[in-house]
Amino acid sequence: MATSQRPAHLLAAALGFMGVLHFAVPKPFDGLIPASLPGSRRAWTYGSGVAELAVAAAVAAPRTRRLGGLAAALLFLGVFPGNVKMALDARTTPQRAIAWARLPLQWPLIAWALKVRDNA
Repeated sequence: MATSQRPAHLLAAALGFMGVLHFAVPKPFDGLIPASLPGSRRAWTYGSGVAELAVAAAVAAPRTRRLGGLAAALLFLGVFPGNVKMALDARTTPQRAIAWARLPLQWPLIAWALKVRDNA
């Protein structure tokens, strides 16, 4: 029985959407970049946008989907510290609540990416 490609296509779309947002609305992403990293925060924002777009393309293409799923899982794991920073830096109670509430969502995203990898 053939495995549905829908989860892979949805993951690719989500990654692509977020990658585009890094260029269309970069300021919120700049705040996630630790000041200790060399170079400008904007350069890191754009670089991470390129990474998300590249991973989206890898997940979308059947020939690279297995590697793309693994790359997506590692990407979701890699951005987790930035999401923690966002939660710690939140200025208002609603922003803080949203930022902390979204942290546990990284784990289902990682599981989703690994499932896409395993079903490739």
